[in-house]
Amino acid sequence: MFPVFVLFGPTASGKTGILYRLFSGPASLCPAEVVSADSMQVYRGMDIGTAKPSAAERAALPHHLIDIREPSEQFNVGDFVRLAGEACRDIYRRGKLPVVSGGTGFYLKNFIRGLPESPPSNPHIRAAVKADLAQKGAAALMEELAALDAESAARIHLNDTYRLTRALEVFRLTGRPLSSFRQNRTERKYSFFIAGLRREREDLYRRIDARTTEMFGRGLPAEVEALFNAGFSPADPGLRAIGYREFFTEERENGKVLRYFLRARAGNTQDLSAIEALVAQNSRRYAKRQITYFSSLHETVWVDSGNEEEAAEILRRELEKFIRTEVIS
Repeated sequence: MFPVFVLFGPTASGKTGILYRLFSGPASLCPAEVVSADSMQVYRGMDIGTAKPSAAERAALPHHLIDIREPSEQFNVGDFVRLAGEACRDIYRRGKLPVVSGGTGFYLKNFIRGLPESPPSNPHIRAAVKADLAQKGAAALMEELAALDAESAARIHLNDTYRLTRALEVFRLTGRPLSSFRQNRTERKYSFFIAGLRREREDLYRRIDARTTEMFGRGLPAEVEALFNAGFSPADPGLRAIGYREFFTEERENGKVLRYFLRARAGNTQDLSAIEALVAQNSRRYAKRQITYFSSLHETVWVDSGNEEEAAEILRRELEKFIRTEVIS
């Protein structure tokens, strides 16, 4: 086994600032590289809305699993666990500390505990579930899943149709909820130091609102418009993300989406104001779900990130103890 530092927290909790305090510049604790545990930063062209670190920031502290997929390509938890493991091994071999950090709790939980030993996909059942999705819509399938597997339904977002259909597929195939399959711990090869960030709820929501305003000021509407002009829409996995989906409306017929339209284009101040408010609202709701989900990650050192300098110092001391027990060659 080799050491891996895991840092998680809800959106806008201060993860990025704390990482740079710990691992960049002359006060760096040790050489380190970050593996992004953000399900949307994997997509190219989605920079502002996913709060990707800039090129300069990545030069100061290298990041992995960013800009590795087109918005039209699927990226799932299995991909993450495999690629994150490869990245961590490579980072450690080069004499640096692997740091896995992000806000996608489902990715982090499966990386730490191992993937569930669920059955392989059945193409016939999957096709039937997808047909139900096209006919009934995601909301109806989510209601079905909640009745069959409340635990999985609670952690799957309505727009995450990949995981929604997979959970229903597993139940129809086995008669068991996906959440009942045990984690595969045989693949664990890491010694983890796991830290979680907490902030007062009102402070966190203020930061989310401020960051949303900043994203719009930096050109998020133009970024979404460029992606749409390039042929991408919420029919693609990437643009289902918060900060992108809100820009679109759709035309339906018999329950099926025929086409997507932009609700507003860059420069349309009135409509963009309504979209900005919706993005902030959905981001706050997502942060609330993240907080609930992160509480299930045990063996965690919890740190109040209201003062990032103090939080970084607490983590620095704890990490120094952790590193002293490990060999980073």
